[in-house]
Amino acid sequence: MATRGSRSEKVKRIFQQFDSNGDGGLNREEMAALVVAVNPRVKFSDEQISAILDEVFRTYGDFIDSGKGLTYDGLLRTYDDGAGDVDHDFEALGLELKPEDDKINNITINEVESSTAFEEASAPVKSSEPPRTVTWAASPNHGIVFDDTWKLVDDLEILIKRLKTKQMKELKTLKGEHSDVYSDSGWSRELGPLTEMNKQVVWKETKPDYAIFVKELGVLRSRADGARSREEAFDGHMAIGRVLYDQQLFKESLVCFKRACELHPTDVRPHFRAGNCYYVVGRHSEAKDEFILALDAAEAGGNQWAYLLPQIHVNLGISLEAEGMVVSACEHYREAAILCPTHFRALKLLGSALLGVGEYKAAVKALEEAIYLKNDYADAHCDLASALHAMGNDDNAVKEFQKAIDLKPGHVDGLYNLGGLYMDMGRYQRASEVYTRVLGLRPGHWRAQLNKAVSLLGAGETDEAKKSLKEALKMTSRVELHDALSHLKQLQKKKLKGNGNGEDSFVIIEPLKFKTLGEKTTSRQELAAGLDIRSFQRITRLFRCDVELLKKEMNETDTPLSYSGYGALKSIRKAALECILRRLLSFLKAEAFVGAVMAINLKILSVLDESESGRVDLGMFFAVLAPICGGTPDKRKRFAFESLLWRPMNVERTDAKIKKADALCYIKLLRSIYIPSHPVSERLEIHGETDASLISLPEFLAMFDDQDWGFSVMSTLLKLETGD
Repeated sequence: MATRGSRSEKVKRIFQQFDSNGDGGLNREEMAALVVAVNPRVKFSDEQISAILDEVFRTYGDFIDSGKGLTYDGLLRTYDDGAGDVDHDFEALGLELKPEDDKINNITINEVESSTAFEEASAPVKSSEPPRTVTWAASPNHGIVFDDTWKLVDDLEILIKRLKTKQMKELKTLKGEHSDVYSDSGWSRELGPLTEMNKQVVWKETKPDYAIFVKELGVLRSRADGARSREEAFDGHMAIGRVLYDQQLFKESLVCFKRACELHPTDVRPHFRAGNCYYVVGRHSEAKDEFILALDAAEAGGNQWAYLLPQIHVNLGISLEAEGMVVSACEHYREAAILCPTHFRALKLLGSALLGVGEYKAAVKALEEAIYLKNDYADAHCDLASALHAMGNDDNAVKEFQKAIDLKPGHVDGLYNLGGLYMDMGRYQRASEVYTRVLGLRPGHWRAQLNKAVSLLGAGETDEAKKSLKEALKMTSRVELHDALSHLKQLQKKKLKGNGNGEDSFVIIEPLKFKTLGEKTTSRQELAAGLDIRSFQRITRLFRCDVELLKKEMNETDTPLSYSGYGALKSIRKAALECILRRLLSFLKAEAFVGAVMAINLKILSVLDESESGRVDLGMFFAVLAPICGGTPDKRKRFAFESLLWRPMNVERTDAKIKKADALCYIKLLRSIYIPSHPVSERLEIHGETDASLISLPEFLAMFDDQDWGFSVMSTLLKLETGD
């Protein structure tokens, strides 16, 4: 068993071997020599070496001595973090410890030699000189344990090389869609370099040579299953799966990881890796399920999986986001950041997710923390700029967008969003220039082409705007492009000589055609409120959700009680509330659902959770939702009453009555949420709020329909719904 003392001595010998100028630091040239020397079987390209060195010097920036390079402590930390295997590198370099160097103190810190109990007890036979083809395979924490597993890996590499040779002419490589999906390597040794997929390989799975490969791969899997013990079979399937994953043969690697899950259901690693595979192939729900299983196993397994917990939370959050569950994803990103405070990627993902649900202040805080930890994080600068823009801080937003673009000149999202910011600021000419840059980087970006047309129109360049619109039409036939082109043609037709003043023409309408204000007409304020609510209904699609579905959720949801100065309430965390909304709006795609949750969060939850506790009174939430959902007016109002009756402070009553104070508070909430001119702060000034008297359904309905103090705007909303 290696000790901390012997390990540090070995690292010191390695460091001294490559510190050729003896200045106490490994510069890039010396570090490159080390990487090549400890991997004699790997032929690195200059680009690969440069990428490895960039990662090392960025990740271990605290251990870089300016002008000298990576210090001894920094090299020791890389080994501690699992970036390499000390014993393997020491042997590969042909170094030996002197007897006096191998002395150890009475108290030593043991390295973790195995990540599971069954591996510790298996007493594996060590190979005299195994072919160390990949760094992860030699790691003492989660690498290859049995000698026969190395033989499987060698045979598999031969099969993959043969397949690659046959498919070389037709093999396609695309820009990696998943290169920025998971956290940077180094946060979790279990991910390692496998997620650094700058290019996505597209294998020709319909070709005969691929079928032959799968058949031969089946023989290797059978050999793994026929191992002498369950532990060795597990080791074999995990190794085969990781090699396949490394070569982006994700479907085949998934088979291996699922088999490993069957062999050891309580081991974290196969669930974690199966989740990664599911995500990459687009099966996000199954990825989520595997990450949850990995999380459960890690929490039950004690400290041995502590290093992996942050990464499980991060990848689970990413999978939840893919399903549109952004609020739930925030919970896991936040947990990852708590477990690993230096995890700048988790903080960036948290900030981006908070931005996606409209929590702008919290998003800014998380993104600023991520940038503090990693100042050259272009994506974090980009999202911080978007959050600042959402808060109206446009000047600083422009600066942050510019930082992102300076760090990464080809940052398409940064440029595209900067163009939108310039349009919002009325700087249309500048916006069109930025969109031109976006199209130079991504010629098929139809949204940039459409926005370029809009910005040109704003700048008064109508002819150029028309050309840009036609270009957008060539890219896609979406209906909004046809609408925009029709609108532009109408503008051109109306651009006549004017009415004698050189101005654009306009239509004169006789005053007699306007209706006189009376009992049958709707007031301007009420119509504006009705239109605003109708717009909110369209964004959230809540008008397609019948109140009967809300009633079902209310009766079937097991909600815990929480206690406050107002008594017991059935409150629920926002993440759990998001799950209820997902069931209610199950017909929405992930992107549309995220938009709906953001709108609900900004308009409703921000009012119901003024204290920012993260919990919401579920009964009040259902009651507030009722008037804008589907169903007859009577059904909506009755369900609102039932929701207030369902709340614990009223639930013990058998006479179907609620407190008048609750009803007054509810009406005030409705008005403050749905009528923009009604300030939220007035909710606390309700006349008679301390009234302890009880009211029945008819009395509640009278309060609801009251023209002055009720929610009479609902009648206007119903007319708008009927009109649509």
